[in-house]
Amino acid sequence: MEAIITATELADALTGPNPPALLDVRWRLTSPGAPPFDGRAAYAEGHLPGAVFVDLDGELASAPGENGRHPLPDLAVFGAAMRRAGVSAARPVVVYDGGLGWAAARAWWLLRWTGHPDVRVLDGGLPSWEGALSTDVVTPGQGDFEPAPDAAGLLDADGAAALARSGVLLDARAGERYRGEVEPIDRVGGHIPGAVSAPTAENVGPDGRFLPAAELQGRFKGLGATQGAAVGVYCGSGVSGAHEVLALAVAGIPAALYVGSWSEWSADPSRPVAIGPDPQ
Repeated sequence: MEAIITATELADALTGPNPPALLDVRWRLTSPGAPPFDGRAAYAEGHLPGAVFVDLDGELASAPGENGRHPLPDLAVFGAAMRRAGVSAARPVVVYDGGLGWAAARAWWLLRWTGHPDVRVLDGGLPSWEGALSTDVVTPGQGDFEPAPDAAGLLDADGAAALARSGVLLDARAGERYRGEVEPIDRVGGHIPGAVSAPTAENVGPDGRFLPAAELQGRFKGLGATQGAAVGVYCGSGVSGAHEVLALAVAGIPAALYVGSWSEWSADPSRPVAIGPDPQ
C-alpha cells in the first residue's frame, strides 16, 4: 500500500466511488514560553472540503508525563476521535497538516499501528492543494473504526536500547540535538547510545515533499537501514519520528517507533546518554 498521496491523486480520489475520510491535523511544536499554535483556528480559516479537524495533543496523544511529551493516546479516546471524523475500516483515510508533515505522520502511524488498512499522507500538506478551501463545519457520518494495536510496530525504552545494539535505531532530531550541542526542551542533550543520527528534515525537498523512493532507499542504506533489517526510530516526543517512519515506508522499509523518545529517555537520570557525532 502506498503511504503518501499527491494532491492530484487526492482530488481524483475525492470524486471516486469510495472517497477517503479527510483528517486535518495542523499542529506546530511550541517553544517554551511561546503561545501555543491554534490548529483549530487555522482549520476554521480554511481547510480541504470535507476535512475534519483532529487535535494532536488531545486526541493523538495523552497528557505529558513520565512517558514523554506526547505519549500514546488512550485508545478509547483515539478510537472515538477517529469514528467522530468518519473513519471506518473499509474506507480509505488521507491525513494532512500545514506542510511540515510531522503531525499528519503521527496520525498516519497511529492509524496504521492500530490496524487501519488504507491510510495515506498528503505529500506536501495543505500548501500542495491547488483547489478551493472551505470554511464549512464538517460533521461526517459516524465511522466504525475500532483500534487494534500491533505490538510489533512499537518500541519502549528498553526495546529502543536493545535495538540500538542489535539492529538500527535512527534518531530523527536535528544533528545538533543528537550530538548534545544544544537541547532547547529536554533535561539533557545527547542521544541513546548506539543510535544513528538521521534528521527527518533530510527526507524531504525544499517544497516539503518526500524525496523519491530510490533516493530515500539510498539515504537509509547509508545509515544501515535496509529491507530486512530491524529498524526503529525516535525523536523528541514521537512526532517527527513518525515522519521518519513514514519516509522509511515510502522507501519500502518497515520500522517501529519509540513513542516516548528523547523526552522520556532523558527524563530518567539512570539511563545512559551519549554525546558527540559517534553513535556510542
